[in-house]
Amino acid sequence: MDLGITGKTAIICASSKGLGKACALSLAAEGAKVIINGRSKDSLEKTADEIRSTTNSDVITVAADVTTEEGRAALLETCPNPDILVNNAGGPPPGNFRDWDRDDWIAAVDANMLTPILLIKAVVDGMIERKFGRIVNITSAAVKSPIAILGLSNGARTGLTGFVAGTSREVALHGVTINNLLPGPFETDRLASNLELTAKAAGHSLAEERKQKMAANPTGRFGNPSEFGATCAYLCSDKAGFITGQNILMDGGAFPGTM
Repeated sequence: MDLGITGKTAIICASSKGLGKACALSLAAEGAKVIINGRSKDSLEKTADEIRSTTNSDVITVAADVTTEEGRAALLETCPNPDILVNNAGGPPPGNFRDWDRDDWIAAVDANMLTPILLIKAVVDGMIERKFGRIVNITSAAVKSPIAILGLSNGARTGLTGFVAGTSREVALHGVTINNLLPGPFETDRLASNLELTAKAAGHSLAEERKQKMAANPTGRFGNPSEFGATCAYLCSDKAGFITGQNILMDGGAFPGTM
């Protein structure tokens, strides 16, 4: 299937590794020019070389922390008028809500709610003028099925979800879609660190924790980031213009509900 995004320009935030990288790879494979971002220049350039060698696509790197005003400015200076924006940022640390103070909450909201909102604000009117735009926010399955130790993420990302619910309907008439992708357990560094934490708390080995967690998923495994990237690319395509304001859960069927 031709996704119709050859030559389109895409910003993918926090894309030097993990799910962001998977999205960048998939978009580049479909012919998009990608602007990738990460805090570590070395890691970012390594990913850029991999994308170029794999896809022969044009790749631009912006080494910056997208959760800061300076980082967002650097990204938008490089590409002020993207056709595609994939919002992503590392989640706040897990823990017990009794241990979090106001600064912890403000940091979570800044990174996982306000940063994507401010980037949407910066690019959406240009998309409206051009009559095409695709915005995908990488949030979390915890938005739909909250996890107690991820309370900071639950709160901040749910706030973004509420914002998107209204804004996506306002811009849809102009050929602009905004959707959220809700990852469950994918093979990423974030998953690995969470498994180490839960294994320690349970008093057993990391290998046993992985085995138990995979067995608990209906698929019997964790997700492959490439599966996530492919779904992101489809949502960014010209074939997905009738999908907007949606929360697309990718958790291997772990959520035991119908809606």
